Formats: sequence, structure tokens, C-alpha cells
Amino acid sequence: MAHVRLFRHYIHLPYLILGLIDFLLLAFAFALTVFFRYFGDLSFFLENLRFLLPSAVVFSAMNLLVMVALGVHQSHLEEGMSGMMLRTIMALIVSIPLSGFAYLLAADWLWYLGASGVLTTGSVFGFFLIGIARSIFFDTVGKDAFKRKVLVLGAGFRARQIHEDLKTPLNRKGFILVGFIPLPDEPVEISEDYLLNIPTTLHQFIIKHPVSEIVVAVDDRRKGLPMEDLLECKMEGVKIVDGASFYERESRKVALEMVTRGWLVFSDGFTVSSVFGFGKRSLDILAATMLLLVSLPLMILSVMAIKIEDGFRAPALYSQERVGLNGRVFKVYKFRSMVTDAERHGAVWASKNDTRVTRVGEVIRKLRIDELPQIFNVLNGTMAFVGPRPERPVFVEQLSEKIPFYRERLRVKPGLTGWAQLCFAYADNEEDTREKLRYDLYYIKNQSLLLDLLIIIQTVEVVLFKKGSR
Repeated sequence: MAHVRLFRHYIHLPYLILGLIDFLLLAFAFALTVFFRYFGDLSFFLENLRFLLPSAVVFSAMNLLVMVALGVHQSHLEEGMSGMMLRTIMALIVSIPLSGFAYLLAADWLWYLGASGVLTTGSVFGFFLIGIARSIFFDTVGKDAFKRKVLVLGAGFRARQIHEDLKTPLNRKGFILVGFIPLPDEPVEISEDYLLNIPTTLHQFIIKHPVSEIVVAVDDRRKGLPMEDLLECKMEGVKIVDGASFYERESRKVALEMVTRGWLVFSDGFTVSSVFGFGKRSLDILAATMLLLVSLPLMILSVMAIKIEDGFRAPALYSQERVGLNGRVFKVYKFRSMVTDAERHGAVWASKNDTRVTRVGEVIRKLRIDELPQIFNVLNGTMAFVGPRPERPVFVEQLSEKIPFYRERLRVKPGLTGWAQLCFAYADNEEDTREKLRYDLYYIKNQSLLLDLLIIIQTVEVVLFKKGSR
């Protein structure tokens, strides 16, 4: 099945449909619970429908919001159906008090309905409905008949990268790879098992073997492409897409080795407007202020814990120089999680099981509490709430020389959280940094307020499930 592009961000269509189904099932579960618990009389129930509908919407919205925050609707969830249902249970449990709080702010009648176990009963009923629906849904959309049939034109380096990076079942949920068609004089880097040596033209082949999409992944287009064939295929309704764009859409990251500066210039994206800039800054201030109010007790406890472990003269905060928008250097603030002389021999990568990390530091790093002082960086405008993580000047210089397009991350403000933090573990070496840059470029190319909101909501999952913590 296809992807839908909402405000530049690619969303797998089945999971968008799944979210709508979940919303409707939760509203139905709530309405049915209220009917049996309070009314039992259909005519009286219908008379009060104008009060019930807002209540059901609040209940469904709260549940769905928490489900998104816990990664229930991820298309690349590795735990499978069991992991998804476990997260659904957690989401429904968490949403009960949130829904109750929402009812407190609403009319008395809504609060009356929310009391006496309606929220709990509705959540339990909703969970069973969602479980049944998901079982049917995934059994249906998992069938090959619902998947796009993709043919790759080319069998060189770019084709191999598509094949290797998108070879897992998670990456191929939405399509079936028909095969690779090598071009004359092109080095072949694909196994013969996947090669298609068609005796006819490309157009004749797709007539006999239905194909939904042709991916042009040719290493050197100057040697020529079968343009007439491709045009005929396009006129038959076959979608034609270049390899870099296909890779971006399916993996939601940018293939550094496949793109050129020309692709960055001419592809859709890498643009912002003054309206977006105003909206993003407003969202930054709102999100940072809310996080500050919620996390203030945690910040006070962290300061106390650091002081107790290392002595009251030891600093609880430390600052470092980082590179921000357009290469400007600024100071970033963190709770100290390492020993006071951690860099007496110079700047080094933080790593897993780093011996310099204190006992308190280990806890606040895993829970991401050490990053909370950066809220003030967001408020003073040196950082955004969402964006690539800021790096130190010495590492920026080193990595810019080794990794293509690395300095492109400096075209936006660094963020407290980001797309790369959701999708990839903590980077403590050059190769991991290269992989995170792929996700950072995807964000920079496709940034929107919707994507920022999704990242902010799903950051809850990163904290709870310790994705990317070091």
C-alpha cells in the first residue's frame, strides 16, 4: 500500500487508516459503556447525544494521543503484534487519568459521565475492540495483493544500496521487490538471483507482469536511459521515481551516497517560509514553557542528587560550546553527569558504559534528565525544541571533512529533540554519526509544524523505552 505525504512527511497509509479506526472504536466503546451504565433507554440516550459526543471525542483523542506517544502506530515497530498490544495497554492505562483531568475542565455533565469507572470500563472495552480490529487489519494488509510491486531499473551501486538497506520485512511492509534490470555497460553489484534479463522492451514487460512503480537507480545517467520506454510505462499508470526519492520515502531518511547537491536543490523540500518560522518559534516557546513547568521538580531533585553524591561544592550544571544555526557558536547547558575533570585530556566522544559517568549521571542520562537545562536555550532562541542535536566545534570540523553534506545540519537551529533521536540510537562514532545525518537531512528537507508535533509527542517513547540513551 502507498504512502500519504502530509505536510511533506511520509506516512504509511495503512497506519493512517489504523489511527482513524482506533479513534472510532474508542468513541464507540465509550458511548456503549455510557449507554449501558447510565441510560439503558435508547430514546433517552439519543436525547443526550449532544452531551455525549464531545465526551466521546475527548476520550478517544486522549487515548489516541498517548498511543502515538508510545509508538503504537509505528510502521517500523520491531516487537510485532505482541509489542504493539502491550504498548496499547500502557497507553489506555495512562490515558484514563488524562481523560479524567480533561473532564474536570469541562462541563459538570461530562465529568459526571467520566466518573464511576466509565473511563476504565471504556478503556478495557476499547482495548478488546482494538485487539480484534488489529488482528483483522494486519492479516488483511499483510497480504501481497495489497502491496505495491516495485521494479528497479539499474543493478549497480545505487540499486545495491536500495536492496541492502531496505531488505528487512519491516522495510518492505508496503511493497514487493519484483527484481532489478541491469543496463548495458553498467557494473552489476546485485546477485543474479534478483536480476531480470528481459527479452522484450520495458513497456512490454510491465504489460505482461503488472508493476506499480519503477525505481530509476542508475549510477550514471549520462550513459542514457530508456526514456521512451519509461514514458510509455508512465502513460500506462506506472509511477516512475528516482532511487534517492524512493529510498527517502520508504526509509524516512536521506541516502547520503545517492544524492548530489543538485538533488538537494531541485527536490521538493529544503524550503521554509516566514509563516512557518513564526509558527515554529511559537511552538518552541509553548512546548519549552510547558516542559519547564512539568519538569521543574525533577530538575530540583537532580541538583540535590548531584550535590549529595559529589559534595555541595561540586557544580550541578556545566556548559559547553556547541555549533548552532549558520555555524554560530553558543553555550549549551546540561546537568553534570560525569566526574568534574572528565575532559582533562581533551574532548572525546561520549560512549556506552563510559567510566567517567557518575552513578547519578547514569540515571539522569538514561531518563534524558541531563538535557532539561537546554529548555533555557530554547527559550532564549539559540536552540529550537525540534532539530538536529548540537555538536561541539571540534567535532563539527572533523566530521565536515569526512562526511558529505554534514554542514547542511547547520542550516536550521539545533534542537532539544529530533527525528534522528526517534529513529536511531546514540551516536558515539563516525559511522553512527553518518547514519544520524541521514535522518537529520530528512527532517531538514521535510520540516513542518506537523512533523515537529509528531516528534515532540513521540519523544515520550524515547524516554520511556530508553531509545538512544547512552
